[in-house]
Amino acid sequence: MVKNAVAGGLLPDRHPTADFFVCDFFGAAPKDDLGTMEHPIFSLSTRPDRRILSYAHNDARIEVVPSVKGRATIHDKDILIYCVSQLMAGLNAGQAVSRVLHLKAHDLLVATNRDTSGDSYQRLRDAFERLAGTRITTNITTGGLEATRGFGLIESWEIVRRSQAGRMISVTVTLSEWIFRAVLAKSVLTLSRDYFRLRKPLERRVYEVARKHCGRQAEWKISIATLHKKAGSAAPVRVFRAAIRRMIAQDHLPDYALSEGPGDILIVTRRAEVILPEMAAPSPSPDALEGARALAPGVDVYALVAEWQGVWVSTGRQRITDADRAFVGWVRKRAAQP
Repeated sequence: MVKNAVAGGLLPDRHPTADFFVCDFFGAAPKDDLGTMEHPIFSLSTRPDRRILSYAHNDARIEVVPSVKGRATIHDKDILIYCVSQLMAGLNAGQAVSRVLHLKAHDLLVATNRDTSGDSYQRLRDAFERLAGTRITTNITTGGLEATRGFGLIESWEIVRRSQAGRMISVTVTLSEWIFRAVLAKSVLTLSRDYFRLRKPLERRVYEVARKHCGRQAEWKISIATLHKKAGSAAPVRVFRAAIRRMIAQDHLPDYALSEGPGDILIVTRRAEVILPEMAAPSPSPDALEGARALAPGVDVYALVAEWQGVWVSTGRQRITDADRAFVGWVRKRAAQP
């Protein structure tokens, strides 16, 4: 457990009964695209940010122009993370995917640890408007291609409601080609679900940078000046440094611990309890699911997957070289039991 999670460092888990990331596809995990993890696309401000951001780092050049409603915020990004997670789950399940996603607003709110009150639905609509209105011009490479182009983070959105005063029933989102190409190239990383419990925009941004650069390494270092630039903070460096020092003292980032090193350096250390990607629960292929259905007709095959993965965890997470064979064999044995 992160040090100060219980003491109020993280937002409460508003939907603790949701065992899996809510998604049309079973077993999805929160996914973030590498481009927006690497570069400061989103505003860290809690007020409408109407400043034009010009950013250059190494060979990457970005200009972000907000709409009259302000630049998309790091909390607005929850919508993109949810969409990317849906698409990646579909790809991993062998499904055809497209830039157009049909979502349930309630599921999106639950998955991103948001309140599901009426005000939350209005805030969700405001987020869609900022995402669609924020325009980006960049030469960042996605999917192995470099092209200087301008686009919105989402191309369009539509909300269906029961009545003018009713809640949203469904939401249709069309992602930009830039984000969609990153998904097809699998240029994404898995986030901790506690990311959605981080209260402060800077905490979320520093976690993203740490996840992108430290990853599975035991340790990673970055100068405060470079982090200030990559975070996209509008605060003076001295104020930014003080905020980082408070984060170090509070110590509630998921996955990573922070410490200060000589020479104005931030040291990022991977926490011991972080589960590496190769330790993630094995997932059977669509063919294996069909085989399981034949062996256990009438049984929810996804419930079988959940039970099998639970057994795998409880028996020590042993390495499985052939997930399909192991899963089908387990289902066969289970079906034979009286």
